[in-house]
Amino acid sequence: QVHLVESGGGLAQPGGSLRLSCAASGILFSAYIMGWYRQAPGKQRELVATITSAGMTNYADSVKGRFTISRDNAKNTVYLQMNSLKPEDTAVYSCNAEWPRVSAYWGQGTQVTVSS
Repeated sequence: QVHLVESGGGLAQPGGSLRLSCAASGILFSAYIMGWYRQAPGKQRELVATITSAGMTNYADSVKGRFTISRDNAKNTVYLQMNSLKPEDTAVYSCNAEWPRVSAYWGQGTQVTVSS
């Protein structure tokens, strides 16, 4: 059975930082493209960042220079370091594991709230 479990969400002040983690089990983690997506109230889910098995990264323009995605294949974990947080970063952040044209899985999501 596949599980993607996010952690690290919470409340941060504008300009602050949070680090999200997503621990995967039940999949060949190193073979999957791992990603973070977010959905704010009343908005569609959007891509935040992805990282391939080889470590190639891709970011939404809105988070470039502020967020960093990384992965530890030995720990089956993907991270999202979020710096210089803005109120518009407030959303539910979800972890995604994708093996193109084969399978895809989602975590349950973790709330990130940026507010003073």
